[in-house]
Amino acid sequence: MKILPYFLLTVFIGIVVSVHLAMNSQAGAFMKNTAVGNAVFWTIGAVTAIIVGMIGWKEGALSNIRDVPVFLLTAGAMGALVVFGIAWTLDGRMSAGSFFITMLAGQVVTGFIISHFGMFGQAVDPISRFKILGVVLMLGGAAIATFAGTSSDAQDMPVETEEVVGAAAQANE
Repeated sequence: MKILPYFLLTVFIGIVVSVHLAMNSQAGAFMKNTAVGNAVFWTIGAVTAIIVGMIGWKEGALSNIRDVPVFLLTAGAMGALVVFGIAWTLDGRMSAGSFFITMLAGQVVTGFIISHFGMFGQAVDPISRFKILGVVLMLGGAAIATFAGTSSDAQDMPVETEEVVGAAAQANE
């Protein structure tokens, strides 16, 4: 199997996720209410998901929904809460760069655990010494990228929402 197209697609998805989550945070800043901004964001997402689902609809598409374990159906709520947490964090509490590298480190560690045990129907891919070394290096890199060059007077977070909105408005002029 050629992996390069999947690698490139995954990099592109990472770019889209970073942009879309930062946009969600900014929408909440403009609304001066992260929770309401997130609700609007997810409502638009739900409508889009319904449209995409209807385009690909096939007779009997929901006939096996009773077979899906309930805990798997909580993924939608988990996603909404994750995006809310991200929007809240990116609303001046942490820089986008520090946030995304730290989040990515958490995803990599979790991904390795899921793959090692084949959880949620994923292919089994055992953790090796080299993978552990890679994760340790990534976590160290995330810590360096997040904490290097910071000082108490350089970090005046959280930024007030009005400052974020004002800066965004000036940038759009």
